[in-house]
Amino acid sequence: RRSQLLAERLADAADGRDVAADSPRSPHEEIREFFYRRQNYLHDTDLAAEGLAAEIGIRPGDVVRALTRRLAERHGIRTATDSDRLHRYDATARVLHLSNRLRPGQQAFRMATQLALIEYGAELDRLAAEDFPPGSPVHALARIGIANHFAGALILPYRAFHAAAEEFRYDIERLTDHFGIGYETVCHRLSTLQRPRLRGVPFSFVRVDRAGNMSKRQSATGFHFSRAGGTCPLWNVYEAFAAPGRIHVQVAAMPDGQRYLWTARAVTRHRGGWGEPGKTFAIGLGCEIRHASRLVYADGLDLDNTAAATPIGMGCRLCERLDCPQRAVPPLGRALAVDENSSTFIPYPVTGNPGPTP
Repeated sequence: RRSQLLAERLADAADGRDVAADSPRSPHEEIREFFYRRQNYLHDTDLAAEGLAAEIGIRPGDVVRALTRRLAERHGIRTATDSDRLHRYDATARVLHLSNRLRPGQQAFRMATQLALIEYGAELDRLAAEDFPPGSPVHALARIGIANHFAGALILPYRAFHAAAEEFRYDIERLTDHFGIGYETVCHRLSTLQRPRLRGVPFSFVRVDRAGNMSKRQSATGFHFSRAGGTCPLWNVYEAFAAPGRIHVQVAAMPDGQRYLWTARAVTRHRGGWGEPGKTFAIGLGCEIRHASRLVYADGLDLDNTAAATPIGMGCRLCERLDCPQRAVPPLGRALAVDENSSTFIPYPVTGNPGPTP
């Protein structure tokens, strides 16, 4: 509880808010909490998307064609790959403009999201209004988030995707090849497989950049992500940047003793031509160690050996591992042991007494 309180107060200070006030979270943080409270699974939305997928004939390798046909025949909307944005829908001309730099799986996701907004709009409003007042910015963001969930469930229908995931033992690369969908989208879909009586492995999903900024985080488990910015440098999501395209596997232990199996891989997106800036992220997917044997990535690992796990934490400011040689900043709430006549391998040794609470 102390670490959680410190995390919240530090996050408020980092955002420029008065730490003494009970300030609301940012709209994007509210959306993350919206999905976290629902274990990253929206049952009615998922069922509706799966029903639509069966109706319009969504099949691996033929998703774009099926979505194009639905948009045209049901709504009179044509698609064009001529946009300087990822996508732009012109409701007046009834044209969905897509970037010609999008891969087929990315085009399918944008098309499926737009279809959700058109066909499922009233339900999006209803679900978003469960937590947020209609007309507010966070309500609008929630609509987009739910539409994205619908899109993932439409292009990767639950039963078919769950069956393939179990058959392939959650081999992410085999799933991307089988469904023709990108690595990040497959990982995100894996983190949503929590349908009652047909649950998949409960995963946590995270996307970070080289600087440690966490732009996506969703969890169907009890894994706690830091709101305060920064994560543990010993976490394998950062190792992924050193070898893009390779999946890194790690058994990691949190300070409370809970162990997780994490996979991480770096993915890069480019706008196109030489010299144009791109963006690189590491995609992490993790589950509690009790589920790890269901994953192909656990083969050859001694899952019972607790000493072999890499000790990680929520970030240096909040981490309770006082003996970590990788610590970048002093721990919050602990008094430093300052001795000019000695030095230690630990960057910030502390006394036995707690310091003042910030």
